Amino acid sequence: MEGPRPVGPVVMASNHVSWLDPIVVGSLTLCVPISKLDVSAWPIVGGFARDLGVLFVDRGDARSGFRVVRGAARALDDGLAVLNFPEGTTTRGDRVLPFRAGLFALARSSGAPVVPVAVSYDPPELAWVGEDAFLPHYLRLAGSIRARATVRFGDAILPRGDQSAAELAAAARARVEELLYGGADAASAA
Repeated sequence: MEGPRPVGPVVMASNHVSWLDPIVVGSLTLCVPISKLDVSAWPIVGGFARDLGVLFVDRGDARSGFRVVRGAARALDDGLAVLNFPEGTTTRGDRVLPFRAGLFALARSSGAPVVPVAVSYDPPELAWVGEDAFLPHYLRLAGSIRARATVRFGDAILPRGDQSAAELAAAARARVEELLYGGADAASAA
């Protein structure tokens, strides 16, 4: 772990590399993760996630999105951090996709700081993307001699009144890229 550990009502905006991401970040700081609804039905992982209070969103259902935003607002009101993966899907860790504005509007309206989070794995093959089958990935992880996750927390970004949710999302994405690839390399890695 690198950087200041987030505490209290913040919106954490992380790149998304694997189903492991919320487990890894959640082991470092108390938070309420947001996940796609499909994960709730996964063997072992789904039950674990439900028990931990993960907010599940059905991406095709606007009402589900509203319920998740209300749940995230309640978590912030209760003094908890909300963990968001605004790329909306996983990558192999070789790039950071554009961030969706969704929860950044909540950060703006609530005044909650946005904490950029960068997650990476060694070996990089621990990345898991949607077209990969879960069980072979899990078995590869369980059978690996070594596996290391690195989590870098950036300094909080305070929402400004003149800043749109999309602008706040873009600023958080740029900070995540800096955490992953360094200042000068961030532009070339995008």
